[in-house]
Amino acid sequence: MSLVERYIAEGRVSVEELKAVQTEYPWFSAAKALQEQAEGKVLRYDVDAEKIAEESEGEIISRFLRKGDYRIVAEDGDVVDSVLTEAEIDDEDDLVSEELAEIYLAQGLKCEAIEIYRKLSLLNSEKSVYFAEKIENIENNN
Repeated sequence: MSLVERYIAEGRVSVEELKAVQTEYPWFSAAKALQEQAEGKVLRYDVDAEKIAEESEGEIISRFLRKGDYRIVAEDGDVVDSVLTEAEIDDEDDLVSEELAEIYLAQGLKCEAIEIYRKLSLLNSEKSVYFAEKIENIENNN
């Protein structure tokens, strides 16, 4: 006696329940196999590849969540309000220039000069390699 037959005999699952699962989720070939096994049919695995290919993964998941009334709930923790795609510079930082970085270097303020070069690199992506070399030179001259 197979596991499915035993479950049916013990009343754990009915053929109707297996049919309902297979009807609701036709792409779930295991449910179809269990249903056919419960009905004493020869196991076969026919998959409608065209039907599966028509549905995106997101559509399948959405349908599953709607049918079962499941909900995806965020866990407690830090909430990210937005994703930054560009560098943000505070109002205090609006005075950044290569000249200011050179003045900091002349005064021996290497950390401040490096910080200015990093901000300039973010603001001027086309010159990022140039600023990276400047930063590397400052760090190597310590």
